[in-house]
Parts: sequence; structure tokens; C-alpha cells
Amino acid sequence: MKFGKVEHPELIDFTIPQDHPDTEVVLSTNKAKEKTNIYVGCAKWNRQDLKNFYPRGTKDELVYYSSQFNGIELNATFYRIFPAEQYQKWYDKTPVGFKFFPKMTQDVSHLRRLNDKVYEITDRYLEVTSLLKEKLGTIFLQMHNNFGPKNWDRVVRFVEYWPKEFPLALEFRHTDWFNDEKVAQELYHLLEENSMANVLVDTAGRRDLMHMRLTNNEAFIRYVGANHESDYPRLDDWIKRLSAWKNKGLNNIHFFVHQNLELESPLLSAYFIEQLNKGLDAKLTVPYTLVKTKPNTLF
Repeated sequence: MKFGKVEHPELIDFTIPQDHPDTEVVLSTNKAKEKTNIYVGCAKWNRQDLKNFYPRGTKDELVYYSSQFNGIELNATFYRIFPAEQYQKWYDKTPVGFKFFPKMTQDVSHLRRLNDKVYEITDRYLEVTSLLKEKLGTIFLQMHNNFGPKNWDRVVRFVEYWPKEFPLALEFRHTDWFNDEKVAQELYHLLEENSMANVLVDTAGRRDLMHMRLTNNEAFIRYVGANHESDYPRLDDWIKRLSAWKNKGLNNIHFFVHQNLELESPLLSAYFIEQLNKGLDAKLTVPYTLVKTKPNTLF
């Protein structure tokens, strides 16, 4: 994941900004459940991307991955809509309690850019994606960097069209969505009214995407490590913020770990799970192949 990459991450202020004032308002309307739903994982399960994660002799990477983590940010679905039988295979290979968080196909977000042609594609995407059944988590739609507020009407039409039985999170990257307070508020309120998540992206080169505005009872966070020693303290800071949100009523945490160079994403994820278990009493399984690895051996 090259988005937001910088040459000198040591020069970046990674401090998590204060919450947007309306985040607490959103969380206060929800009564916290006894158990918070927490899913943590990587973006892919390919051996090539997750070097040194799979034990020698691993026959099926998804089977092994899903025995170690309880969720995956499924980026493969961005590039194409897979045949129905592929979704059924993914469902069959993964254990009870595992969830997929698939990315909306680029035909909708990047190539047709939410124009009038995307609705048939969206229906086709959802038809096969729904085969994941109860293992389907939140779908997320990531818009192109140059998709700006001039396309507001397209966003409204798409949000209103979207079938509400499928949880949706939206990621906007054009700076004008957040630099203009009036535009930002209109966007946040649209998502809030339709109970859709506002994706938070924690990456070095785009700190403006850390708007800290939740629009429903879901923190959908895409964390991008900089392949730098700061990756771990940044995760520690997220533990503190998520703990505070949980105390204010947050019920759903979906946290996915990337790196600019995908070398240690599983290790970062495992470290984060350990800290979640300590700080939020999450009781998540720590990947046992990574338990004895110490973070400070990476850099």
C-alpha cells in the first residue's frame, strides 16, 4: 500500500488528533453492549505479501490465516467480481466467527465513479458477496483521490440506493471533503443519517484523513505502518483512543493493518491484538506463530 508513503517517517507527527465534537454525540446515542465486536486483520492472505508468516508446508493460506486472525480486509474484490463459487469456497474454508470486510469493485469507485452505470454493477457485486452470509462484515467503498465534492449528487444517489441490510463504510480521499467545514458536515450527516461508517485512514503522508469523526457505532480503521520503529507506539495510541470510545458507547471495532512495504503486517497485527486484550479486555486469540516474536527485533 503506497498511498500516504513518505521518505522520512521520523519527521511526521503521528499524534492522533482530538475527536471531532460530534463523535461523542454519535456514540452517546448507543448503549454499549457487554461484549464489543472487535475484528483485527491484514489486507491479504497471500504468502508473497505476508512473508515469514506461514509455517513451512502450509497447504492452504486462507485456512491457516483464518485460524490465526478473526478478520480480513478483502482487497482482492476491488480488482474484479469473483464467480459465485469462489465466495462459497472462501466461506467453507474459514471457521465460525471469521468475517470478511470486502472492498467495493473499482468499476464502481474508480472507473465509473458512482455514475448512473454503477447500479447494475453494484447489484451484481452484492449478489455474489452475499454468499459469504454471516461471515460478511462491513463492505467498504474507497473513492479515487481526485473524486471531489463536485460529485456530491452522485454520492447522495449512491448512498440512498445502497441496500441497508449490507453494512457500508466509505473512504473519501480528496482533500476538499475535509478542508471545507460545510462540505465535511454535509458528508458526515449524510453518512450518519444512513448509518454508514466514515473510514479513518492512519497513514504518514495524509494526516488530514485522521478526521476522527465517527458517523455510526463503528470504528472502521485502516492503519498503514511506515516500516519504521514508530509503527508500534502508533498502535499503542490507538489502544488508548479505542478504549476511550468503548467507554463512550462504541460497540464495533474493525481494524486492519497495512504497511507501505508488506513485510511485518501480521506481526504488527498480533502486537495490536495483545494490546487490545490488555487494554480493552478483548479476549482475542493472539496468532501463536507470532507470540514469541518481540517487536523491537524488526528495526
